[in-house]
Amino acid sequence: MRTTSLGRPWRRFLALLGTAGLALAGAVALPGTAQAANILTNPGLESGALSPWSCTGNLGSVVSSPAHSGSKALAGAVSSSDIAKCSQTVPVQPNTTYELTGWVRGSYVYLGVDGGASTWTSSPSAYGRLSVSFTTGASQTSATIYVHGWYAQGTYYADDISLDGPGGGGGSDTQAPTAPGGLTSTGKTSSSVSLSWNAASDNVGVTGYDVYSGSAKVLTVSGTAATVSGLSASTGYTFTVKARDAAGNTSAASNSVSVTTNAGGGGGTGFKQAAPYLFEGWGDPPSVSTVMSSTGVKWFTMAFMLDGGGCNPMWDSNRPLTGGVDQSVINQVRSAGGDIVPSFGGWQGSKLGANCSSAGALAAALQKVIDAYSLKAIDMDIENTDEFENEAVQARILTALKTVKANNPGLKTIVTFGTSTTGPTYYGNRLIEQAKSLGADIDVFTIMPFDFGGGSDMYGNTVNATEGLKNKLKSTFGWDDATAYAHIGISGMNGLSDQQENTTPATWTQIRDWSNSHHIARLAYWAVNRDRPCPGGGVVSNCSGISQSTWQFTSITAGFTG
Repeated sequence: MRTTSLGRPWRRFLALLGTAGLALAGAVALPGTAQAANILTNPGLESGALSPWSCTGNLGSVVSSPAHSGSKALAGAVSSSDIAKCSQTVPVQPNTTYELTGWVRGSYVYLGVDGGASTWTSSPSAYGRLSVSFTTGASQTSATIYVHGWYAQGTYYADDISLDGPGGGGGSDTQAPTAPGGLTSTGKTSSSVSLSWNAASDNVGVTGYDVYSGSAKVLTVSGTAATVSGLSASTGYTFTVKARDAAGNTSAASNSVSVTTNAGGGGGTGFKQAAPYLFEGWGDPPSVSTVMSSTGVKWFTMAFMLDGGGCNPMWDSNRPLTGGVDQSVINQVRSAGGDIVPSFGGWQGSKLGANCSSAGALAAALQKVIDAYSLKAIDMDIENTDEFENEAVQARILTALKTVKANNPGLKTIVTFGTSTTGPTYYGNRLIEQAKSLGADIDVFTIMPFDFGGGSDMYGNTVNATEGLKNKLKSTFGWDDATAYAHIGISGMNGLSDQQENTTPATWTQIRDWSNSHHIARLAYWAVNRDRPCPGGGVVSNCSGISQSTWQFTSITAGFTG
């Protein structure tokens, strides 16, 4: 289906150059032993109050933006004479190693422990992760954790600070708190649910409450109320709460409460996504902050999550899942009010769907990525003979998607695949039929209407291909037109495709307007890296090959509302 060298097929080859030499360097060392839960109180400031943090000069405050996660963060208003040091003292055990981590943003921000180790970062424009370990002394029973900025360097922000290790008491406290009671919903919107519950009790003292959506922990607070934000409209969620003490003992779960968020705009499934592809391993990756501020786009499809060996997810098989350039970009996107959906697979490379030994193993690999980034959606880009044209692998992927969707309430699942000019091919039809028979409950079926030898009428052929998909969804699932459209995505290719098909800005605008008028769920294109002019440049990685304005296709895509 794709035969030339520098579009979607070539993206794999370029990404794989140097993989062998980088694989070991990109490996992430994991702790050898399990540690207790975070023993800090109010680690993400979600209580809305500073306590038990205290800040020098009364220069600390709780702010709503920019937050790394949740809805609150710590702000330290550094002055010319005060570094706005904010600290918290917790009980610890002697001769014990602890791991301190936190997310910070600002110029010269420090994280450490009084009298011990510290670390710092110079000037991140978005949240970056700091991490340092320390070992307590032979008779030490408490430690003071701190974060601070530097003189006259401006306000810093900190969030999600974590001290992992056993709580104080020399290991003698093994009694868990009682389960919180009376969990109830006190309010909801299309994107949030507010909860409250009765306090738990403990023989020493409750230090915090962990809020769960399904099996995923989504929030930690010190009080008996919380608001879970970033949810999808018209979606059902089930919440529970567990209490935790300073020694890391965790209670049984509270009663569960099920809540369906309010309807959002646009109708259909309530899921609408304008998410052009962005690839950090190819094509002179642009500044994502510049692209967002120039175009208004909020979502990106991040390419590509592959197998780093042993069914272990890594960006392009050679960049770490977390802590690398991809995470830095994701942090910038989220700091600017946006979000990402990772794309698993693609045309070439070592793919998780083909290499994981079972649907369960694949689901576990997907879950690692979901947990790493608290994802709202994932995309499986199913291509080539190893996945798309392999019936067993198709079934493995769909079964894994069904599993992670059940384990992560509210998660949206997307499958992306090639098409003919009139609709799905044999393997596309089979993918849809398998999704039905397996009960995979896929949210969006996205087609790629390019590289299909479609000739010059890219608008007409894109519409015809999408109508063919709509008809297949109707006949397979028994949906009406509106429901079928609400489960459809289009992922095009800007400028020249591998087969010299030309999608101009005017054509892409037509496609976007048609997509809006038919209320489909998703609009994407390959790729932001190529959203730059180079008329006569051919099919290359960092420009479209045609005359256009810089970021023009992204600006057009940002106008997709569904």
